[in-house]
Amino acid sequence: MDIALKLYKQQALSKSQELLAGCIRGERIYQKELYQKYYGRMMAVCMRYTNNREEARDILNEGFMKVFKNLAKYQPNHSLEAWIKRIMINTSIDHYRKNKKLRNNVDIEYASTTPAKGNVDIVSQLSAEEILKLVQRLTPAYRTVFNLYVIEGYNHREIGEKLGVSEGTSKSNLAKARGKLRAMIQKELKEYSR
Repeated sequence: MDIALKLYKQQALSKSQELLAGCIRGERIYQKELYQKYYGRMMAVCMRYTNNREEARDILNEGFMKVFKNLAKYQPNHSLEAWIKRIMINTSIDHYRKNKKLRNNVDIEYASTTPAKGNVDIVSQLSAEEILKLVQRLTPAYRTVFNLYVIEGYNHREIGEKLGVSEGTSKSNLAKARGKLRAMIQKELKEYSR
């Protein structure tokens, strides 16, 4: 049994190395295979940073162009999926920066960071798809900070550096995003209960 498992792992590693080598050589068939392998998961990442599929697809395609261009720099001792995901996140941030005119920055003084009472179990009543749709309805600034902080795990200092805003603005945008999401979720639940 151990020999079969070892052989399977060697074949999988060999196939993965072949895929990467083909992509690095610029062979379209391998690039297509890599794209198709990670399309769904990376599209989900891009959708979190946009409010429509077309915009997400543009970011995804731009991100994959960066993947193919920089694949020779990939370190095989790290997860390929995590490496590609980081590129998609950074491409989403770049897209956000290009569209600065859409920002909705709010001063920290106006943000309320106190969570509303009684909302703890609201999210469990909605599906992941419904929550994603609500997040996509946030303004680009709120949506980006929310994703970077809540989903990707960045702190406010790191978000500020990535987006070119102050740490206070990041905190403010997160608080406003949470408040708007809370209001949208409550509205959705009221409509469901009718």
